[in-house]
Amino acid sequence: MKAYVIEEAGGPEALQLRDIPSPEATADEVKIRVRAFGLNRGETYLRAGKMGAITTPRVPGIEAVGEVIHDPAGVFRAGQRVATAMGGMQFSRNGSYAEQATVLRSNVVALSDTSLSWEELAALPEAYLTIWGALDKSLAIQAGQTLLVRGATSSLGLAAVAYAKARGLTVIATTRLQENAGLLYEVGADEVIVDSGEIAAAVRHAVPAGVDAALEVVGASTLRDTIRTLRPFGAVNVVGLLGGSLALEQFHLMQDLPDATKLSAFSSSMLGTPAMPLSESPLSWVAKETAAGRMASLLARTFDFDDVRHAHSLIESNRALGKLVVRL
Repeated sequence: MKAYVIEEAGGPEALQLRDIPSPEATADEVKIRVRAFGLNRGETYLRAGKMGAITTPRVPGIEAVGEVIHDPAGVFRAGQRVATAMGGMQFSRNGSYAEQATVLRSNVVALSDTSLSWEELAALPEAYLTIWGALDKSLAIQAGQTLLVRGATSSLGLAAVAYAKARGLTVIATTRLQENAGLLYEVGADEVIVDSGEIAAAVRHAVPAGVDAALEVVGASTLRDTIRTLRPFGAVNVVGLLGGSLALEQFHLMQDLPDATKLSAFSSSMLGTPAMPLSESPLSWVAKETAAGRMASLLARTFDFDDVRHAHSLIESNRALGKLVVRL
């Protein structure tokens, strides 16, 4: 099969298209013919050496959609449309930048009842499965609540806005640029706040009692300010690090964390584990809602398989609004 291989860290040119063997599925795996895959910042970090040294050739990619080639256990039938995400892809096994992928069965979701194209489907798995973990599992969102999405023009942020709105929440979304407000309203935001670095006062002006929950996509650099938007017994979940900072300096548990508020983080590495079986995920529902037009599409642009390097350059330029997808 043809696959992109990273043999040493570097820029987009480090992605080398190679012919490599396709491994057969073992007892706990499913072999998939990849039809399309979404692109993620984590893949650019791997390629650039920000996730450790490249000591052996690596096939990047943490999500894909396609058709089942073979499932030794017979859980999924040959030709069935499925999605997959995480489960060690690009780390302990080859990733999805390939014509075929062999993945853990626990990280496969059936997508049989949807009319969406492969490109549209490929925009869903990693974003919406992560949002499921952050909003449902960590924040326990409920219809009628108010949610703040900090960093809403990222693919994760857009998914959070669309998902929360479809679930019956009021959504406040932030962006650094006023010209992005229209996109956020289109996806489902009820109010958009231009983020100058401090938004707590603006959020409190809109919701004096404070929001029920907040999703922090920017990360450590804005977390203190995000926490100040919460009502008593409100909660914030950290799901992204767009701001670049990995550490909170001198975080004071009594002063920086208001009374009766909750702070948590969610990583998509939990997907497919016993704590988060994908059989419980809402991905099929999301696909149906998107196909029916009740949820906005996240798809921003589709690339051909031979144009992956260009796509990586676009991600790193921070000019991509929405999900970038590669179609095979």
